[in-house]
Amino acid sequence: MKNKEILLVPGPTPVVDEIYEALASETRGHTDARFVAIYKRAIENTKKLFNTDGEVYVVAGSGTLAMEMAIVNTVAEGERLLVISHGYFGDRFTPLAKAYGIEVDVLQAEWGKRVEIEAVREQLASYTYKAVTVTHADTSTGVASDLETLIPIIKAAGALAIVDGVVATAALQEDMSKAYGGNEAYKIDIALTGSQKAIGVPPGLAIIAFSKQALAAREALETVRAYYADIHNWRPIMDNPANYFATPPVNLIYAYDKALEIVLEEGMEKREARHIMYGRAVREALRSYGMTPLADEEVAAATLSCILYPEGVEDAAFRSNLASRGVIVAGSLAHLAGKAFRIGHMGNTTPDQLEKAIRLIGEVLMEQGVQVDIEQAVDILHQELNSYVK
Repeated sequence: MKNKEILLVPGPTPVVDEIYEALASETRGHTDARFVAIYKRAIENTKKLFNTDGEVYVVAGSGTLAMEMAIVNTVAEGERLLVISHGYFGDRFTPLAKAYGIEVDVLQAEWGKRVEIEAVREQLASYTYKAVTVTHADTSTGVASDLETLIPIIKAAGALAIVDGVVATAALQEDMSKAYGGNEAYKIDIALTGSQKAIGVPPGLAIIAFSKQALAAREALETVRAYYADIHNWRPIMDNPANYFATPPVNLIYAYDKALEIVLEEGMEKREARHIMYGRAVREALRSYGMTPLADEEVAAATLSCILYPEGVEDAAFRSNLASRGVIVAGSLAHLAGKAFRIGHMGNTTPDQLEKAIRLIGEVLMEQGVQVDIEQAVDILHQELNSYVK
């Protein structure tokens, strides 16, 4: 299936032919042995993706459902949760947790910056927290969290470390067997994501992995205030997909299975290096147009960038004119609406697509009266991309 547009929003992301072909396979009953085998393989490959010896859950839903599953299965009403927020989607944990009667404290960074590490230490010393949420990369700001520093601090405080990888998983490594800071007790407890970002599948799957410690936290709760989001109800299906709890999205599972094959074949070390290079290349090229990334390079996400417009550029006209040329980018959120746009550079996005986007962005800027050197920007893009060795 030929993609008619280059989809460079922060998700959904471009879908390649192999995944479209899997998605278009004949729909079978969810208890059909042929589908069950595919679902089972996808579940096992999800464990490989996160390198976990715990359990994973792949169900119909969005990343928001995965966030809810993470919280409701580990933190009880009246217990305390700390949210480390680097933007709009980090903030989303707050109303979600409050809906379940959980006490929530928030450390909120200025948009485009990270929460100060010392502030995290001080907050964790002030209260006993059952869990701490960290958004690995925030879709609104293009800021990436420093897991190398945060995970040891969270675990040393006795809290569960919950990593929201919606716009990071399969681009940045989220190895749940990794001993952060060299301490075997300092590991990610829950990693969660959706299908439509760096994994490169259409939207519709909530994906979440629980460590053994996180699973023990669920057991200690006995009952939870959820039904569909209760991992106890999903465990029999993940153990044996021939069982039934709720009808799985058969064709999306086909697509997800193929996507994981692509991800694991490339390997996470290479994927991370590729995504880091894509992000740097796009940002450097856009800087030559007088566009400023919201996040400084040392905190910038590998998967998407929030880009501030130069003076004189009108947001709606810019994105509309770009879309008419076949490149789709996203507007910005909250107080940055109209002042910036967001561009994704993840998953199955290719260098050719990025080059075309840089050229067409330059053309649209010229139409709005901003003088730019398109060939210089493309040369900068190529220089950065060529520094990535496959």
